Amino acid sequence: MCGADAAYRSNVGIALFNGQGRVLIARRIGDDGPEVIYPGFEWQMPQGGTDPGEDLETAARRELFEETGVTSAQVLGRLDQPVTYDWPPYHGPPHRLGRWRGQSQVWFAFRFTGCDSEIDLAALQTGEAAEFDAWRWEQLSMLPGVVVPYKREVYSAVVAGFAPFADPSVPRDREVLPASG
Repeated sequence: MCGADAAYRSNVGIALFNGQGRVLIARRIGDDGPEVIYPGFEWQMPQGGTDPGEDLETAARRELFEETGVTSAQVLGRLDQPVTYDWPPYHGPPHRLGRWRGQSQVWFAFRFTGCDSEIDLAALQTGEAAEFDAWRWEQLSMLPGVVVPYKREVYSAVVAGFAPFADPSVPRDREVLPASG
């Protein structure tokens, strides 16, 4: 990385839609360095960093599996432009994410093709501690109101860009959608 983009960590986000057009969100257990949560705003969609040279769709599938256990998913589309957010002020101990000012995310929409019993937040997939302790299916339009304030613009762009996928009666092929907002 070079220039202004070097300040942002490369990241993918995943909007996983069920057959009723609702999106999977999970409740974060606690803060992770500069990625802090605020009481009442603990919910988010799966997301995570990309490895150097990793294909973005591969990264999205990996993160979806690592955080939720889900492998039964079809790509519906993605936003055509990355969206970024800055960390809020952080005064804790040094952290691995501290070298960046925030994250630059490429968002993917997937249709969940499995059963709810496939969703497993225990993080047994990676051997790391679980990041989430609960999950639910939520209306896409409600997402900006349940996330931490510093991610609201990103979630508003995701809501605008992926709105067509929230209507399960509209068949969709794989699409690249503009990042709104």
